Amino acid sequence: MFRKLTDHILVAPQIDVADVMAAAQAGVTLIINNRPEDESADQTPGAEIECAARAAGLDYVAIPVTHAGFAEWQVSAMADALDKADGKVLAYCRSGTRSTLLWALAQASKGEHPAVLAEKAADAGYDVTPVTAMMDMLRGRAS
Repeated sequence: MFRKLTDHILVAPQIDVADVMAAAQAGVTLIINNRPEDESADQTPGAEIECAARAAGLDYVAIPVTHAGFAEWQVSAMADALDKADGKVLAYCRSGTRSTLLWALAQASKGEHPAVLAEKAADAGYDVTPVTAMMDMLRGRAS
C-alpha cells in the first residue's frame, strides 16, 4: 500500500488507523495528511489518524490540498515538514497523487531537477506532468 518515492518518502492512498501501526513498523516518524476533511463519506477523519499517530509516537501534520490546485503556502508547509522530519515520512491523500505532486513541488522549490523528480514519481506509479511548469518555476526561484 505504501509507495516509495525515495528511501525516506512514502506516499499512499487514504490510510486508516490500522495503517498507522504498519507505517510505524516501516520506520515512519511523520505522517502528512494531504486530504481535506469530508472529501468523501468513506475516509477516516484526520483527527483519528492524528490520534493513532501520536499514540504510536509519530508526528502528524495536515496540509490539505483540494482539487483546485496548489498554493504557495502548501508547498512551503510541505517543504518545512519534510525538512524537519526525523526519519521516514508517509504522506497520503485519496489516491496518493496530490501527495506526490506536492512532494515534487516542495523538492523543486529546494532546487531539485523536475526530470529527476518525475522519474522517482513514475517509479512509484505517479505522473507529475500536471505540475511540470510549476516545478520549473519553483526550481528557477531556488537557483
